[in-house]
This record gives sequence, C-alpha cells and structure tokens, in this order.
Amino acid sequence: MPHLLVAGGAGYIGSHTLRALRKAGHTAVVVDDLRSGRESAVEDAPLVRCNVGDRAGIDRLLARYGPFDGVLHFAASIQVGESVANPLAYYQNNVLAAANLIDRALHHGARAFVLSSTAAVYGNPETQPIAETAALAPVNPYGAGKAMVERILADVEAAHGLRWAALRYFNACGADPAGGLGECHEPETHLIPLALEAAAGLRPALKLFGTDYPTPDGTCVRDYVHVTDLAAAHVAAIEGLLGGGPGGAFNLGSGAGLSNREVIEGVGRVVGMPVPCEDAPRRAGDPPVLVADATRFRMAYGWQTHHSDLETIVQTAWDWLRLWRAL
Repeated sequence: MPHLLVAGGAGYIGSHTLRALRKAGHTAVVVDDLRSGRESAVEDAPLVRCNVGDRAGIDRLLARYGPFDGVLHFAASIQVGESVANPLAYYQNNVLAAANLIDRALHHGARAFVLSSTAAVYGNPETQPIAETAALAPVNPYGAGKAMVERILADVEAAHGLRWAALRYFNACGADPAGGLGECHEPETHLIPLALEAAAGLRPALKLFGTDYPTPDGTCVRDYVHVTDLAAAHVAAIEGLLGGGPGGAFNLGSGAGLSNREVIEGVGRVVGMPVPCEDAPRRAGDPPVLVADATRFRMAYGWQTHHSDLETIVQTAWDWLRLWRAL
C-alpha cells in the first residue's frame, strides 16, 4: 500500500482524510506546525511539528520517514477576510511554502500530489452550477494563492512528471459520524458551527448577512459537502493518481444549493430550538449563488456523497460541538 505524507493533517479536513487513509490501509505521516491544528486529531499517526515552508525541516522529515509515494497538502491558511487584510502572509504560507513542499517532495521521489484547493479560485462566476471549465477569476488573495499553486503543479507535472490533483471544495462541513473529530477553528467563520454555537448560547445572535439577494428567500445559496465525503474523495484521488488515473482540477460539492435561511432552520430542527438570528447588511464580495458541478470527479473516480444531506451534516456537527465544548 502507498506510504503517504499528510501536510496539515492535524487540521479539520486533513485529520478526517488522515483517518480515512489509514482506514483504507495506507500508512501516513503528518507534518503540521499546529498553529491551527490539534495534536490529538492525528491520533496515533507519526507527527512531525514543522512548517511546510521550512526547507531544511522538510528535508529531514522526508529523509527520516520516506520515501513517500504521495503527498496530500492541507497546510494552508483559510480565512478570506484575513487574506485581504494581510496578503503577504497568505502568499508566504499558501504559495511559497507550498512550492517548497512540492519541490522537496519531488526531490525525494514522490510520484503524486493532492492539493486542498477551493471554489474561491472562480471568484464570482456568471453561470451555475460551476464546472471546472469556468474561468479562474479569484477576487481575494486566498483564492488567488490557490490558483497559483494549481498552476505550479501543472507546470511541475509538464517538466518532471509529478502527477497532481487539485480538489476544489465548496463548503466543507459536518464531523466524522464515528466521533472524535470535527470543526474547531479559532476564530470560527463558517455558518453551521456559528449557528450551532448561537443556538447553544456560546455566542451572541447569529448575523445573517444579506436578505435581499436574487434567490428564492433572499439569502445566499451555497453548496455544502460533508467532510467525510471530502475525505473519501482525497483517498480516491491519491489512489487514482498513483494508479494512473486522471489528474488536474476537480470540483467537490453535493451539486445542490441550500440558502442561509434553510441552513439556519435545519440547525434549529436538529438542536430542538430556534437559532437566535438578526439580519445584517450584505458582505462585500458574497456572490448570490455558488453551487458545484462535480461531474468530472464523479465520472473519473466513481465518487458519491453519502453524508451531505443537511440533517446528517448538522447532526454530526452538533454531536461534535457538544463533545468538544462539553455541553
């Protein structure tokens, strides 16, 4: 079975993927500087505390634990607003550090590389659902940086043969139904955990940004995909690349849109109480609708979403929050 390096494996999506990889029989080592990850999330996998931009540190890791057949890269900063306020930090961590990881992995013999990418590479697309053929037009440094790394990977494959896949998520959410893993960003910026925390009295009323969009109920519509389904996609991608399957950029989403009001109402049903909520003005740069066309990945790897209905998403996230916050 392939031996894999999981960069950012102590974080939200990285830790779920690590668990899925090991369940599938792969051996894996985690590299994470723990700025936003949790050491307990890697369970008993080997963990090397190092920033992926540290050339000497990555070389030592690869020499000690390698050779690795493939690398899965989740070690990026993810807050759009922060990227606008501090773009240099985002380009340093999300582009330059990624380029270092790609370079050293290639030098040490890795054959495949899976990038945690984002729908933010599309910016404000004109058509929905969004296919991979849509123009890349990011509107913030976070999305721009991910698009840059995708280009780096394409160029490296052309020059050196490193197989790659960039998995462009839409809205990752939920928690492992088996327990023990979930979303715990600090600060939290995602709708579902914010709504759950508001319902539990852990924060003030949830702000509903924009109620006058050209959508059925006036609120933004987004595509939510369960983190367990995303983890399964990463397993399929790295196995596929190493087995000669197709690479490149792939969208990952459920293909169905949910409005902010529908999500908030769903949270209320699961927790058994309404979510305290107040209307607020639109946020700059929020498109009315973002929904994925994930046909390419489904056709290439037979991937299906099994956990991405709203009730399962919210119930698993609620179970995790109660455990994490000891409610």
